[in-house]
Amino acid sequence: MDIIVQKFGGTSVATKELREKVARKIIATKKTGKHPVVVVSAIGRSGAPYATDTLINFANDAYKEYDSRELDMIMACGEIISAVILSNAIKAMGYKGIALTGYQAGIMTDDRYGDAEVIKVDPKNIIDLLRQDYIPVVTGFQGATEKGDITTLGRGGSDTSATILGEALKASMVEIYTDVDGVMTADPRLVAEAKVIDYIGYDEIYQMAEDGAKVVHPRAVAIAKRGNIPLKIKNTLSDAPGTIIHHETTYSNKYSKNISKKKILTAIAHKNNIHQVSVYFEDSVALNELLMNELTNKEISIDLINFFIDKKVFTIESKDVEKMEKMLEENGFKYNIIKNCSKITVIGNAMKGIPGVMAKIVKSLSREGVKILQTSDSHNTISCLINNKDTQKAANILHKEFNLSK
Repeated sequence: MDIIVQKFGGTSVATKELREKVARKIIATKKTGKHPVVVVSAIGRSGAPYATDTLINFANDAYKEYDSRELDMIMACGEIISAVILSNAIKAMGYKGIALTGYQAGIMTDDRYGDAEVIKVDPKNIIDLLRQDYIPVVTGFQGATEKGDITTLGRGGSDTSATILGEALKASMVEIYTDVDGVMTADPRLVAEAKVIDYIGYDEIYQMAEDGAKVVHPRAVAIAKRGNIPLKIKNTLSDAPGTIIHHETTYSNKYSKNISKKKILTAIAHKNNIHQVSVYFEDSVALNELLMNELTNKEISIDLINFFIDKKVFTIESKDVEKMEKMLEENGFKYNIIKNCSKITVIGNAMKGIPGVMAKIVKSLSREGVKILQTSDSHNTISCLINNKDTQKAANILHKEFNLSK
């Protein structure tokens, strides 16, 4: 049985016209002899009547405090509505659609409400339905505990649902449908010359997702890599071929025989509203331990970490800045915070062992007046912290410098 998991996000099912277009795509897959299993997000984005954030706001307007178990129940409603509506769109076209909750699809989780971990997946119900010629439409973003309590999987949970089902069903492909033609070399809203990447490895797309690209959730990429399942990023609104995500050697050998020599860089990603924190003190085991313990206790995540003898420099997200300032004041630390920064990251497995990449980045940005506040690198990334106002300029400079549009 050749199973294809197809995940459609909230914007893909936001209107009746779009849902009918999605249903036709699903049925077209069915007509090829494959067995589609569909995963859907809640209809629309924040502000739409049944979007997840709208449901949360509705609950909070009624009562300010909710038990996390009950909050998961109301958050799960958006996907249930979406699954029922889309399955009926499929039925209206003469095919056997059937809506399933995460629990009915066999997704079992722990009881960490709001960000549950999938413990196991029992695909028996889905397989039985496929054998009866049904097209299952599964609610993304959710599962249930062994007791049957509804849980949600955290942000990006529908991507996680799709890949975890793909792994359990031994699917030949997981297709993630979105509003772009595929994974692009940079955010097209910033870089007009950004182009679609035909093939990319798991590690590179994981890094892109971690560093700000919104096309697929990093947790979903990790699951797909673990299960050795190809991902395909496609556009709901077009018939563009999309982007294949797989092991690098696999996609270069299997999916294309005409891939030219790989560029040093594959793509550029960015995150805005980052704040740089500098904490000043002479090297001291006690102060180091105090700082790190306080960061842990206050649940403040840090990035771009550079520790020197007389200061510790790192970045935080904007949501943590007030908590950070309060913690530093209470403990008497001398500090400085530069707000409204952007982390711009170049990504490419081919840069490993290639000298001069950092120098080229620094020279090209400095030449055009982009001030670099901090840098960090790994075997396949180089990140620069810059001012928010320079983000678009820097992305275009680097995109051109490394010929990513060709």
